[in-house]
Amino acid sequence: MIRPLRAAVSAGIVAAAAVAGVLVPVAGSPVLAQISEQRLDPAPAPSVVPAATAPAPARTAASRPLAGIRIALDPGHQLGNHNFPSRIHRPVPAGGFSKPCNTTGTATNGGYPEATAVFKVTRLVAARLRSLGASVVLTRTRNSESLWGPCVDARGRFGARAGARLLVSLHADGAAASGHGFHVIAPTARSPWTTDIAAPSLRLAESLRSGLDERGLVRSTYLAGGRGLTIRSDLATLNLADVPTAMVELGNMRNSGDARRLTTSAGQTRYANALVRGIRSYLKR
Repeated sequence: MIRPLRAAVSAGIVAAAAVAGVLVPVAGSPVLAQISEQRLDPAPAPSVVPAATAPAPARTAASRPLAGIRIALDPGHQLGNHNFPSRIHRPVPAGGFSKPCNTTGTATNGGYPEATAVFKVTRLVAARLRSLGASVVLTRTRNSESLWGPCVDARGRFGARAGARLLVSLHADGAAASGHGFHVIAPTARSPWTTDIAAPSLRLAESLRSGLDERGLVRSTYLAGGRGLTIRSDLATLNLADVPTAMVELGNMRNSGDARRLTTSAGQTRYANALVRGIRSYLKR
């Protein structure tokens, strides 16, 4: 199904929404991708090779298996959301109904914010994907108390507007401390919103779950009956995506074991490696 959003994208024309816009080149045309604080990460400046130094050999296709693929990542929430209550509480489209623009996210019992944990994991995922040749775009490129958003509708639409092959949204849960583990969320098929992406989104969610499984991360003990996968119709980020999408709750920040992984460099790297593995597996399917 091609909805009005897709038609707008193919024409290279997207209207600005509730958050500030930035220009992202998609297939040679500038497309307005909405994020709240600044433009997307710029391409690195070309390096200058001294005359006496031989250029490095070109990287082979085998070392850049994701060349030509654009991937969108959404580090959920923004660190400063709690400082802008009137903005994050206003209703926005969510796929046939309205929801608040955003929430503050959760935190560990010691006060380490979800926004910071998922931002750090996302940056590690992006760096690894770029090293494999992918073009990676993020819904937010900073983690700051002075910023808010983007809203959930802009997050959902971001993947298609950026010309990405897929969108992965990263979060962490705030459940009872006795429960631990990750779970992945895929959108249900809801006409006219997600009927065209439900099946590939489920495959993406399953691949991400497998990547986390293979890195020895435990599926949620308090949700989804141990399957580590749920299908939901109430999340705007999933409902408004027009590319295959999945949301990952990396763990429960109120559980001491999960909190340790989510807040340490070693743990964040482990999550990132698992997610990259899942994304690569999906792209091969």
